[in-house]
Amino acid sequence: MAVAHEAVVEHFVRQAGVTVIPMKLFTMFTSDARAIEETRSRGRDLEAVAKRIAGCEEWGVRITRRAAARPRRRGRDLKPPSGAAFLTAKKEARDAARAAVQEAAESAQRAFATLASIARDARRRDDAPEGASAPPLLDAAFLVPATRRARFKATVKKLAVTNGKAGAEMTLSGPWPSYNFVQDDERS
Repeated sequence: MAVAHEAVVEHFVRQAGVTVIPMKLFTMFTSDARAIEETRSRGRDLEAVAKRIAGCEEWGVRITRRAAARPRRRGRDLKPPSGAAFLTAKKEARDAARAAVQEAAESAQRAFATLASIARDARRRDDAPEGASAPPLLDAAFLVPATRRARFKATVKKLAVTNGKAGAEMTLSGPWPSYNFVQDDERS
């Protein structure tokens, strides 16, 4: 059912000049008349949603921190010359790891701000994916006017390089039906 539902939504989303307001899967009504009545009663809300998402596509961006590579040491380097040298090396490694995490997080924040400036709307998802051992640095949806698609994708490509240098991986997905933008979100 879910695959069929999504196929219908995506079919109409691909039609030029059509604005689709996707409903959640298993939105059920007791009859066709009840569905029509519900739609009519929400007419103003649906018009506002249609106006908000018209001419746009939803794109997803996820930025995750790349696992830090462990430095390889030669046999003679394994044993520090003194206890103080050992503690100093441990502190330096810990400080470097913290700095790398901070750099990746700041890079993800800059990426969000840059992409949000291109999009009509942007929403962060704060719930970590099920089973994730480490939450993403950024998991966001962007409502991008179709006329800005090429600019958005080119910017993502440039930001992926920048984020890569900061120790993070960036993934772009889409375009999707505008599920994340059906509800009005005053935080965006």
